[in-house]
Amino acid sequence: GYAAGEMKHGPIALIDEYRAVVCIAPESGVYEKMVSNIQEICARKGKVIIVATRGDRDIKRFTKEVIYVPKTDELFSPIVTVLPLQLLAYYIAVKRGCDVDQPRNLAKSVTVE
Repeated sequence: GYAAGEMKHGPIALIDEYRAVVCIAPESGVYEKMVSNIQEICARKGKVIIVATRGDRDIKRFTKEVIYVPKTDELFSPIVTVLPLQLLAYYIAVKRGCDVDQPRNLAKSVTVE
């Protein structure tokens, strides 16, 4: 994952018609900047999956793949938007045949100093 403000500093070079990009675009003070990034992705034929605030009909012009989250105070937005992303990651892992209960390279150890 990359912060939206970093897209033009490298990640944009990875975008093509074979790459899916998950964008988090809830109502916020940086919404318009996020929309600008989504437009850049679409211009490069990237596939876009957007997490947006319920009721945001304008975002549908970029993709049919929108995951809506409830409208909330901007302070709580990260909590609300991370839940569908965790589910998305889980189901992608299951679809790929990954053992989600026994991830590879997982070390179950605790270091106490």
